[in-house]
Amino acid sequence: MTGGGRPAQFGLSRSPVRDAIARLSSEGLVTILPNRTTLVTPFEIEEFPKYISALDLIQRAVTRLAATQRSEADLAKIRKADDVYMAAVASGDFQAMSETNKALHMAIAHAANNPYFVGYYERLLGEGQRLLHLHFDFTVSSPTAAKLGRDHDELIDAIVRRDADAAERAAHEHTMLFQKRFLDYMKQNMTESMAVL
Repeated sequence: MTGGGRPAQFGLSRSPVRDAIARLSSEGLVTILPNRTTLVTPFEIEEFPKYISALDLIQRAVTRLAATQRSEADLAKIRKADDVYMAAVASGDFQAMSETNKALHMAIAHAANNPYFVGYYERLLGEGQRLLHLHFDFTVSSPTAAKLGRDHDELIDAIVRRDADAAERAAHEHTMLFQKRFLDYMKQNMTESMAVL
């Protein structure tokens, strides 16, 4: 990315573009080089186990807290976010699925009523969106695709029932499902059945 011609190309002044790049940089999503070139920060695959550990821990904490702290207004926002996510799944729009998945998880985070968790969780989810884009296409074409949209049912049900233990279990299972789908994507061999001779 280079900032030079981009603001004019999109009908913006330099300030909003500079602010957006500064935010992306603070979230670790872009790297600004000394010559002012901006690069998308690569995801280091060897960091995946650490990422999953952090995601699992914060997702369990946030979901557990949401089950005990949520209000009826929070619950309405969670249900609305789930409806929007399900519409994205039905449309097969991977970009919308990724964005609405994050929005649903952020609605749960806000229901936990702890801004420190919200900020950290949002950063982890942002990092995870980069991985979701890789494997959503693969997941949609897999045998488990029919279950794709219902991934959040147990999370939401536990939050509705204010069952903190069930919410934490469901959050852990959700993280492990994300890990499994990503690893299944990484294990695929597109030439396995191809004859060379």
